[in-house]
Amino acid sequence: MKLSYWLLSKKPVLPAFLSSLLLLLSFPKYGTGLFAWIALVPFLYSLRGKTVSQGAATGFWIGMVFYVGLIYWIVYVIVVYGNLPYFAGIVLMLLLAAYLSLYFGLFAAGIIYLKNKEVPLILSAPLLWVILEFTKSNLFAGFPWENLAHSQYLYSRIIQIADLAGGYGISFLIVLINVILYDLLTLRKKKKIVLMEAALGMAVVCSVYFYGIVREKQIEQAMNKASAIHVSLIQGNIDQSVKWSVPYQKDTIEIYQSMSISAGRNHSPGMIIWPETAVPFYFQDVDDMHRRIASLAPQTGNWLLFGSPSYSDDEGNLSFSNTAFLLSPDGMTVAQYNKVHLVPYGEYVPLRRFFPFIEKLTAGIGDFKSGEGFFPIAADSRKIGVLICYEGILAEAGRAYKRRGAELFVNITNDAWFGNTSAPYQHLSMTVFRAVENRLFLARAANTGISAIIDPMGKILKKTEIFERKILQGEIKYLGISTLYSKYGDVFVYICFTLLISIYFLSEKRRIRCLKIYRQP
Repeated sequence: MKLSYWLLSKKPVLPAFLSSLLLLLSFPKYGTGLFAWIALVPFLYSLRGKTVSQGAATGFWIGMVFYVGLIYWIVYVIVVYGNLPYFAGIVLMLLLAAYLSLYFGLFAAGIIYLKNKEVPLILSAPLLWVILEFTKSNLFAGFPWENLAHSQYLYSRIIQIADLAGGYGISFLIVLINVILYDLLTLRKKKKIVLMEAALGMAVVCSVYFYGIVREKQIEQAMNKASAIHVSLIQGNIDQSVKWSVPYQKDTIEIYQSMSISAGRNHSPGMIIWPETAVPFYFQDVDDMHRRIASLAPQTGNWLLFGSPSYSDDEGNLSFSNTAFLLSPDGMTVAQYNKVHLVPYGEYVPLRRFFPFIEKLTAGIGDFKSGEGFFPIAADSRKIGVLICYEGILAEAGRAYKRRGAELFVNITNDAWFGNTSAPYQHLSMTVFRAVENRLFLARAANTGISAIIDPMGKILKKTEIFERKILQGEIKYLGISTLYSKYGDVFVYICFTLLISIYFLSEKRRIRCLKIYRQP
């Protein structure tokens, strides 16, 4: 029997399910990115002989199975911390999964449609995937959660091209290899053409790998010359259920205080970093608790960066922000950053005015105020880009900081919301790309983990385990390496869009010309 029979089966439902499973196993916490390079082969096989509408339906269900497995943790967040019943949590998770699956449906429908227009799969699939992935990541509030490229976060040599084309360049490469493998397995083209495709695939992968080797050596040389600072990431592991309890506030501060004093000993001057909202009260109010925290900086001789809620009063109208404060070694508040990209239904409620019933589903969620922009804060003359929670997965946030002179990224987050699910591991995998795209060190402090130190090549130098109280220490460096991606953004995506449109019109023009010749008497 043919190898394609054993791998893909003649029944379309089996390869479709296999593709969903392989995609899911490409991402943490249980998977490996190696699966991503073959995950789409069964998907492409399942589309054989299908119409555009049938392909769209197949793609949608492949997406549904994949996304339900990927974002199942949303149910946990909604039920445990949103105080909604399991039924509501499951329904809301399925609605988000259904929306995301539409892009799989569009991808399947698109490549079938373009195939009917005589656009080769090796051109249509990678180009269309990049365009749709970019759209998913930016449309409405955007949801770039675990794009295909993020599956490769542990493979340093492959992800170095992110400083040229961002994650979309890596997604393009993965889809390209999947198409070539599909053609090799099914032999649906002439042998000579398939061998040419295979040679092309090998040449592209080798080129990317070679670029990774060369680029890593260049970055290492720059790192050897850069000035360094010692950082201490304080993972307090504060239980989310008591985090905002007034009686527990002093205990929380005592935990961070004792850990910080221990961390700052013999490491002065350095920087101590606490997670997002590590201070569970309004630090801006000058009281005993405020003074207690402020005294830590001079006690340790370190800079102190931490998260706290803040508020502003505009003629009696209070607005609240998710804020990062920076204290100098003498205990003075020298800078603050207000989170720009807020999480829908977590930090603000979209459409509250137009759909009153949403109010009942989101009781207890206030509308936070978005910050003015991604402006670095300064520690002496050094500029730091602060990424709070979800902002760590946003490529545009990293680029904005880099263009404004940031020499270091600090990501503070509270992933306690996710519990012991895959989400904290997935969250970390995406943050790695901010370091590579902009060639900056990234220090990540998470309440319950995963805290990490990531170098400009995307290598995770040190990290904590989840749900442990720990001090993570290391040396990071300030860098000013320019990258094409930070300077020009997603120009690769626009090139893909232009190419796909051009190829489509050229194929259409050729098809019409052939029809005219065929119809001549």
